[in-house]
Amino acid sequence: MSPDLAGAPTRLRKVARIVLLDPRDRILLMHGYEPADPADTWWFTPGGGLEGEETREEAARRELAEETGITEVELGPVLWQRHCSFPFDGRRWDQDEWYFLGRTQQTATAPGALTELELRSVAGLRWWTSAELSAARETVYPTRLAELLRTLLDEGPPTSPVVLAPEIV
Repeated sequence: MSPDLAGAPTRLRKVARIVLLDPRDRILLMHGYEPADPADTWWFTPGGGLEGEETREEAARRELAEETGITEVELGPVLWQRHCSFPFDGRRWDQDEWYFLGRTQQTATAPGALTELELRSVAGLRWWTSAELSAARETVYPTRLAELLRTLLDEGPPTSPVVLAPEIV
């Protein structure tokens, strides 16, 4: 456990994320911002924390449906795993993240079950080509996502999950 911004210990949050690709190999990213400072923005993959006794796969599917409205998804293997720790909305978040490959034909998005925090911190969704992501000047998490996506598209999924370097902000 590490301390939150007020000094209280935080628990490691188990998170499932989806690297969702459409038929044109575009990746779907969410545009987030710090609620207290809407100018502090970044892009990230759909996903979130496990609830109750659900598995990471169940959490990935649930989060995708809630955050994007996309329910027609072929969930593939875990591509990457990482530990990250960052300040957000007045507290420190410590996360153990697993990134699943997802494929969908469904490209229309309609977030339908955002949490109160997501309503205060998500500006929208966008499909990105690998080239657009590589050329982006905006902050994207994980920070090597453009390179990781290019490798995924060129080589296919890894035979076992790649452990990414921790990201501590």
